[in-house]
Amino acid sequence: MVAVDYNEKNTGSSVKFLCSYGGRIRPRSTDGKLRYVGGLTRVLSVDRSISFEELMKKLCEFCGYTVDLRCQLPNGDLETLISVKSEEDLTSIFEEYDRVSGAIKIRAVLSTPRSQKHESPSSSSGDRSPKSPFSVTPSPPNSPSPAYGRYLQSRIREGHEIIHTEFLCLFDPSFIPT
Repeated sequence: MVAVDYNEKNTGSSVKFLCSYGGRIRPRSTDGKLRYVGGLTRVLSVDRSISFEELMKKLCEFCGYTVDLRCQLPNGDLETLISVKSEEDLTSIFEEYDRVSGAIKIRAVLSTPRSQKHESPSSSSGDRSPKSPFSVTPSPPNSPSPAYGRYLQSRIREGHEIIHTEFLCLFDPSFIPT
């Protein structure tokens, strides 16, 4: 294999990231194939010579939160998302897309870093900074239960953002979304 200075070779051209964030990856009910549901999907165009660090700063500005970047392989699906954690990973993703097509639009899924997902709502610092739209809410149970509705109500009172509040009424008719 021939080593090529990838950034030097491709300086001046741009690459587009099709960025999805704020939603979830869920199986389709018809065939079980994974798809991205909810949230936003936007296009971010950057120069190909961008460094990994600069890209991560742009993604943070783009969606307003520190994120982890995972990219779909050119002919892959959402089951094979590749974590991009370094300059080398970013270069590898560019090379994978170059192999299959000239025009690049990289499918990227952005999520909050694991360290932010597992923080307690009552942090020791007492800081009540705005919540990320990536709040973790468990899947609804197979059978409706009033307890689950009360649980979700408490999550909302604690400041957690829940996208589908209308299903709360199915579990607890006394719940009235505000």
